Amino acid sequence: MKQKIVILGKLPPPYMGPAIATKIILNSSLSEHFELIHLDTKLNETVATIGSASWSKLSRTFSLYSRYRKLIKKHKPELVLIPISQTTMGFIKDSFFILIASLSGRKVLLHLRGSNFLNWMNSANGMAKKYVRFVLSKSDGMIVLGEKLRYLFQDYYPDNQIYVVPNGANYSYSKPTDRSDKIQILYLANLLKSKGIEDVLEAIDLLKQNSEVQFEFHAAGSWRDPEFEKMCKGFCETNNLPVIFHEPISGKEKDEMFVNSDVFVFTPNEPEGHPWVLVEAMAAGLPVISTDQGAITESVIHDKNGFIVESHSPHEIAKRLGELIKSVELREQMKREALRHYQDNFTEEKMVANLKNTIQSVLNSTVASL
Repeated sequence: MKQKIVILGKLPPPYMGPAIATKIILNSSLSEHFELIHLDTKLNETVATIGSASWSKLSRTFSLYSRYRKLIKKHKPELVLIPISQTTMGFIKDSFFILIASLSGRKVLLHLRGSNFLNWMNSANGMAKKYVRFVLSKSDGMIVLGEKLRYLFQDYYPDNQIYVVPNGANYSYSKPTDRSDKIQILYLANLLKSKGIEDVLEAIDLLKQNSEVQFEFHAAGSWRDPEFEKMCKGFCETNNLPVIFHEPISGKEKDEMFVNSDVFVFTPNEPEGHPWVLVEAMAAGLPVISTDQGAITESVIHDKNGFIVESHSPHEIAKRLGELIKSVELREQMKREALRHYQDNFTEEKMVANLKNTIQSVLNSTVASL
């Protein structure tokens, strides 16, 4: 019989990294090795409501705990996989899932899908720090998204209980369907200041002033701040920038936007994990301009399949965009390297193998300790 694994996590919509990851894992070949039992922990249907508090959310949270306890009691899983938050209130909510599983005698494997953990801990008060340490001690291991992120938990786990499982999925793209004579630059993420969209728009303005090559910039994603949206769109209108904003996209529309683009740019200025959108961009063979946040530099190798720029650096973004739009040879060289790097490291098969080995390692340690 397959060993039972309970997996907690949100499912899209909204289309954000953790929700995409949960969907891919549940639909992957991991189910050939374990019996996967899912609890959808989603409380927000749109990006706009994330971070807001309400009595309705509180009620649904307590309902989740009740369903979770019944699920654990019914299935008696060998292991529970729980993603954790990097905010005090988010972690407190997650901690009850951890403690319920631990008190039920289940092995607990945690998953951090970001890199802001230590920043949060350094700003937390003493009581919060003690509570986090206590809760983490009730788990049997921690998954991070890149080798660069192992340091986040070196004070909480021995080295052999920190596991690295980069994001991975199988993407296949058809040939371009609606190619434009203009170079197409793509940004695909939530339209937030922390994701670098403001820096990119300033770079587009600089590029327009200094480039003889015609180009268009397409940005697709959700706005969370109406004032910020107004400011960004006003900047584009005032400077007559070749910028087209799109609503959040998925499925065929998203695939078409990738294959009809020439360059991908995503320059976050706050901690990231291992953004899914970079995996998609590499699979589509796009040179990527990004920043050194989280595990990004394990995907975007500077001067190989893209460029790493400093955060808050419109001039540097503009310079690298200029190099790419001027040189077909450079774009083709980086396209080949992007595809190779994706196929070698970030397919679904690679991720499932890493996750399977991690789960099995934790399960084997359970047997050894009995």
